[in-house]
Amino acid sequence: MADRLNGTRILILETREEAQFSKLLAEQGAEVVQCPMFTIEDAPDPAPVETWIRRAIDKPLDDLVLMTGEGLRRIMKLARARGLDQALVAALARPRKFTRGPKPGKALRENGLEAQQTTEKPTTEGVIEMLGKLDLKGRRLGLQLYPDKDHSALTGALAAQGAEVDTVLPYVYDSKAADANIVAAIDDMAQGRIDSIALTNLGQVRRLIEAAKAHGSEAKLRTGFERTLIASVGPAVSGELAAHGLRTDISPADEAYFMRPLISAMAAALAERKPTIAAKRG
Repeated sequence: MADRLNGTRILILETREEAQFSKLLAEQGAEVVQCPMFTIEDAPDPAPVETWIRRAIDKPLDDLVLMTGEGLRRIMKLARARGLDQALVAALARPRKFTRGPKPGKALRENGLEAQQTTEKPTTEGVIEMLGKLDLKGRRLGLQLYPDKDHSALTGALAAQGAEVDTVLPYVYDSKAADANIVAAIDDMAQGRIDSIALTNLGQVRRLIEAAKAHGSEAKLRTGFERTLIASVGPAVSGELAAHGLRTDISPADEAYFMRPLISAMAAALAERKPTIAAKRG
């Protein structure tokens, strides 16, 4: 059913997989309004990342934990630039590999590697729960981190289990450049020009609220959320919305926390509002 979202305008805030998400929505007939929350940049100082890569090659890891697919892709990008990519892939074939949700697993497969285990919940807490069942005493564990997050609970839990934790942070966020677009998107929502907003990670909720506060648009954002169906990819995002007193209108069924199930749930919910949307457009 390639026309399930015909006549709808959907705001997406995805940065890492913006093109894919936009394409999937457009294939269903939606008009997609894109507003990335930030740009992703390589770590400003590549030296610690390169040192981690060389250490992973020279002193093989026992375990590897990937928090994001973007993280592995940035690591491999630097490895290729240094002529170390083949050696790194060979080195990463040896350890057990664990991922926070499906996206890091996809990045592994892009390099001919497979995860041994993926969290049931794509959250830091899910990673702690997954690894808490394992004997990590004396094991060298590589941990890829991501920006704007306090990872002390995770690193502390791993250290308490006896692991030797070797962390790497391969990228940073640049949020300031996106503020003007965010404010414009908030205005679109407040004016009723958006039918649904699709939220795919909890950082998007935080960024919306932070940008609204910084630019005096908090009231507009609240109005926008009242007028717009809020679609959440899963419990982490819904929990963040609830923490700010916001509701979740749409979420995938059966714990299918991915883009396609989210789009199907949006199509079903928006179909019920088609007459209202058509009248608003008219």
